[in-house]
Amino acid sequence: MTALRMLLRGITWFNEWLGRAVLAYLVLVMFALLFIEVNMRYVFNAPTVWTGELTQMLFGAYAILAGAYIMTQRAHVNVDIFYSRFPRRVQAGVDILTSVLFFAFVLVLVTEGYSMAADSVSRWETSRSAWDPPLWPVKVAIPVGAGLLLLQGTVKLIRDFLVLFNLDNDEDIAHAGDGGGDQL
Repeated sequence: MTALRMLLRGITWFNEWLGRAVLAYLVLVMFALLFIEVNMRYVFNAPTVWTGELTQMLFGAYAILAGAYIMTQRAHVNVDIFYSRFPRRVQAGVDILTSVLFFAFVLVLVTEGYSMAADSVSRWETSRSAWDPPLWPVKVAIPVGAGLLLLQGTVKLIRDFLVLFNLDNDEDIAHAGDGGGDQL
């Protein structure tokens, strides 16, 4: 059980680190790019051809890579009119039942994202715009982000089973990274 707990903590730690250390700074980069574009366009009357497109690409990668971090923070959208009133063990049972929908969605995202990314990398796909940057790095972020979400969802599922069967004597395991709103 100790190895399992270390694995669960490790996955959650990595997803939290990615969210705090990498994705937080990516927001600042996107802000800086948009600030540069606004100044170039309206102050210097010399708009750029690359800042808007780069910001869109970074935001796409940000959105897909943030899913697992959001799950560690229990910040996914959740309709909990009744759910929030259930005891913790009942919530865990409901989450286990509804996790089928979560895993079906994420597995499709992983497999289709991988197929799309592999095709993009094999062709060294670019945007075909005036700037013409490579698109494949953003498309590779799709299966990577979906894979991280799949791992964090698995962590949540294991934790839900621990709660359901009263094996959650370690509060850190039972609650940390417990993406409460990850199911539909």
